[in-house]
Amino acid sequence: MSDTLSKLAAIIEERKAADPSTSYVAKLQHEGMNKILQKVGEEAVETILAARDAEAGKGNQELIHETADLWFHCLVMLAQQNIGPEEILKELDNRFGTSGLDEKASRGTD
Repeated sequence: MSDTLSKLAAIIEERKAADPSTSYVAKLQHEGMNKILQKVGEEAVETILAARDAEAGKGNQELIHETADLWFHCLVMLAQQNIGPEEILKELDNRFGTSGLDEKASRGTD
């Protein structure tokens, strides 16, 4: 499953150096972190709305589509900071065997 994330991350990394007029990733990278964060926020909202619609019986396809968009933009955000998906997957792996409530309490968040 993580092979897809690795392939996508490699393409994003490659396109960071492309001409912004020919590559969406290069355009976002060129516009900087604030633009990338704006896109992550937009996609997060769209994902939330799609989840609400799916819960209301409108099917899951839009939720799947919007989640893919969100994940893509999160990968672009991480690439801007030179963080690959393997670091996120490692963090998730480290959390196995720990209650979500215990993990959250260890960070002092609600």
